[in-house]
Amino acid sequence: MKLGIIGCGKMGTALIQGAIRAGVVRATDVSGCDPHENSRQAFTKATGANATSEMNASVADSEVILLCTKPNDISNAITHAAKIAAGEERLLISIAAGVTLSTLEVATPENFRIIRAMPNTPALVGQGAAGYCLGSRATRADAAVAQSLLGAVGLAVEVAERLMNAVTGLSGSGPAYIYLVIDALADGGVQAGIPRADAIRLAAQTVLGSATMVLETGEHPAVLKDMVTSPGGTTIAALAVLEKRGLRSALIEAVGAAVHRATELGK
Repeated sequence: MKLGIIGCGKMGTALIQGAIRAGVVRATDVSGCDPHENSRQAFTKATGANATSEMNASVADSEVILLCTKPNDISNAITHAAKIAAGEERLLISIAAGVTLSTLEVATPENFRIIRAMPNTPALVGQGAAGYCLGSRATRADAAVAQSLLGAVGLAVEVAERLMNAVTGLSGSGPAYIYLVIDALADGGVQAGIPRADAIRLAAQTVLGSATMVLETGEHPAVLKDMVTSPGGTTIAALAVLEKRGLRSALIEAVGAAVHRATELGK
């Protein structure tokens, strides 16, 4: 598979790095494009693939185009890419937040098959969570390509497009919520006398371990929570405080606010 990437920032680099590591694509079959020299250098160093400032090299010979630009830069990028492709079949995978399939399909010729995706930053360490949806011209073979690329750096789930902004609010923005939780847990540990560095490591490992338990056991989080919660013990005392302070409702509302903002960005 020949793969061109437009926008060699951290997310695009992480996706390509993971795909190469997983054997989905070879570095020699990847061509990157980015106007910023620092981004190109970092991309090449991380992936071993070439990167230039000219889009022609990234699009002309590529079967798949990974579009990793900001939403405001989408229009110019796909217009230029369509001219370079000159009627040849291409699969275009966009990770621009809020930009709909209809917007992408209207802006591209019929030889472009579109997939919209939303990965998140833990893809940088191979632990990402991504949702993706297929455009009207995309095929099941195209879905398999998206699954392999996104799945190379974590979990990838195909969803209906009406849920993509929800994916953005949940897993796209979600790492920030969890970093806040880790920071707060570490503060609690520091307050109790644990050195800061140790408190952060303990808090982060606790989150990592808990998440792994959910994924590997398949148990509902509430079941796993009850396994930790002894009658009259320390955990139930702590949970009572979290319920009183509204942690659960705060997180639910936070996801909702992010979904609303993603919807606004797509208009």
